[in-house]
Amino acid sequence: MNRCGWVTDDPIYLAYHDHEWGVPVHDDRKLFEFIILEGAQAGLSWLTILKRREGYRKAFADFDAQKVARFTSKKIEALLQDTGIIRNRLKVNAAVTNARAFLKIQETFGSFDRYSWQFVDGRTKVNAHKNQADVPATSKESDAFSKDLKQRGFKFVGSTIIYAHMQAVGMVNDHLVSCFRYGEIKAGRD
Repeated sequence: MNRCGWVTDDPIYLAYHDHEWGVPVHDDRKLFEFIILEGAQAGLSWLTILKRREGYRKAFADFDAQKVARFTSKKIEALLQDTGIIRNRLKVNAAVTNARAFLKIQETFGSFDRYSWQFVDGRTKVNAHKNQADVPATSKESDAFSKDLKQRGFKFVGSTIIYAHMQAVGMVNDHLVSCFRYGEIKAGRD
């Protein structure tokens, strides 16, 4: 079975690639989860974050943005002792800051889904890459999305991180054309 070149034989990676990566997400809680996880991934491998996903789920109130937005400095200090997550003060603080900014976007746009998908005109951008080396790290859409998030107070949302987010939540289909998931996702089968 052909898969994208970045996938290893690790069962967590295989499951993520085969069932999640590139599938369009329209649930705000799931979108918030990916904002937190992608920010945590900065400078690390995605597999490192996937292996700690359950730790993040527990530490960040099952990715409930309203609860995370209310985290106190005492709660943040406790998180910095939690071995189930990446214990980086800037990233943990950013998650709380981002939760607050996330809630403001929901107030303004009605949902984070409506806000974020506007950057791809509400539809998955389907690419047709043949080689892993052809898959970009950013795009004009991720540049615009990143810039807007930063203006709204988000942290750890550079264009590369946001492009990875867009790939993860199906705003972009960057499965290689030779990958079995490319056609499935293009046809809307998830």
